[in-house]
Amino acid sequence: MPALITDLRLEKRLIDERRAWGADHHDETWEGVYVMTPLPNNEHQQIVFRLASVLDAAVGGEGLGDVLPGVNLAGWTDDWERDYRCPDVVVFVQGTKAQNCDTHWRGGADLVVEITSPGDQTREKVAFYARIGVRELLIVDRRPWTLELYRQQGGRLEKIGDSTPAAGELLASTVVPLRFRLVPGQPRPRIEVTHVETGRQWLV
Repeated sequence: MPALITDLRLEKRLIDERRAWGADHHDETWEGVYVMTPLPNNEHQQIVFRLASVLDAAVGGEGLGDVLPGVNLAGWTDDWERDYRCPDVVVFVQGTKAQNCDTHWRGGADLVVEITSPGDQTREKVAFYARIGVRELLIVDRRPWTLELYRQQGGRLEKIGDSTPAAGELLASTVVPLRFRLVPGQPRPRIEVTHVETGRQWLV
């Protein structure tokens, strides 16, 4: 459940402890509000690792850009730590408008992947990603299982389509040479990724 801490000493102690324990990797700041996010469950982390590996094989391995399993993604303000998000997977293609600032990236990534977890705020991040210029957003929703692809259009991220295990619509990216769709699987549906040029396929 959400908690509001008004004791500044307790707030500082909690943040310092999380940093010391290494539990702050997914923490974010939303317009000056520190958001503590728990470590994702095993399934979530498995999808992040495998999807990042596929994207790296298709993009990073081919010299088309950089793929990172999570970064601090901010807008163009100098005080970046006041307002940033930590996507699950991020792609920056060659010639990206985003800027690598070592501790964080400024500006919109070319492709952002978010995987939902119970009680998280994935949907609330969409407006932020649109505002800073993210070109495409892929949401992997696990309740119920759905893939959703959003694309930047006039300052907004508009839904292009969705894919479910029962109706595996192909979602074609314009940023990377890949198509995505959900297919039935056990113990969970799988994300089928197809390279549009070579036809190579991966199951995540």
